[in-house]
Amino acid sequence: MSAYVRTFGEIPGQAEGKTYESREDVRLAKLHAHKQAGISGTAREGADAIVLNGGYPDDRDYGDLIIYTGHGGQDSRKQQIADQTLDDPGNAGLVKSQLDGLPVRVIRGFEEDSPHAPEEGYRYDGLFRVVRHWFKTRPDGFQVCQFLMVKVGTASDVPDPEIPSRPAAGPVLPPQRSIEPTGRTTTTVNRVNRRAEVVKNVKAWHNNRCQICDDTVELPSGSSSDAAHIKALGVPHNGPDVESNVLCLCPNDHRRFDNGAVYLTDDLEVVDALTGAVGKRIRTHPTHKIDVEYVRYHRACWTKIPV
Repeated sequence: MSAYVRTFGEIPGQAEGKTYESREDVRLAKLHAHKQAGISGTAREGADAIVLNGGYPDDRDYGDLIIYTGHGGQDSRKQQIADQTLDDPGNAGLVKSQLDGLPVRVIRGFEEDSPHAPEEGYRYDGLFRVVRHWFKTRPDGFQVCQFLMVKVGTASDVPDPEIPSRPAAGPVLPPQRSIEPTGRTTTTVNRVNRRAEVVKNVKAWHNNRCQICDDTVELPSGSSSDAAHIKALGVPHNGPDVESNVLCLCPNDHRRFDNGAVYLTDDLEVVDALTGAVGKRIRTHPTHKIDVEYVRYHRACWTKIPV
């Protein structure tokens, strides 16, 4: 048996829409490394392919947009008996593909409970990118790692894809008070309509200085910073585009925050997820009121700390 050579992108001779009788046929076509595992990838190289075939009840398949559940924690009966972690090579591979912008081939199988699945066998359905990842605490108390994936080159291939008509499961949280929904612009899909004044206000209040480290990015045009949503916009989180859900961060801390390397306590203290150390409180501004509900939601995506 020849060694599998991990290739990112299309495989010559394997056109999108082509079908295969078995997982072994998929492997022999060099679309996926394994005959059983759902994720083809490693932490060092990244993930080049996944199979969507009914492996986890937490998966959601919307066609050009997929919420894919990672690997691990199941017994032989496919019952969840332990938490999933990023120590799993497949999960770590998908995170690397997200951070490095590597395309992931998606193969759908007949056992997937989805109108987009083939009636029999397996079908190669094109290239997707990993938009973000997070942890979801299931009703049984176990955590699973989830990945938001969108098909490359489709209407869903935007920074914050949404499916407002379809509910999607997320972390278990206390009931939230109602708030004005995020505006939407109707095109071929409903997309989040970011309000420019929200970003402008938050950056101005903090003078483009990071609320965590107090740094800014100096450019010839002046100082610069990122506006980071605490409860992410788009499916499945559907956070609102309001000032109380936005932090002013430097690019480094923005990436750390979005990927769970840091999170906040209810008192807005910064917790280093890698060490568990609790640091100083983020810098605040009297006009910038941060809603603790969004802080709790973000924390629930990365920890089991009670909200």
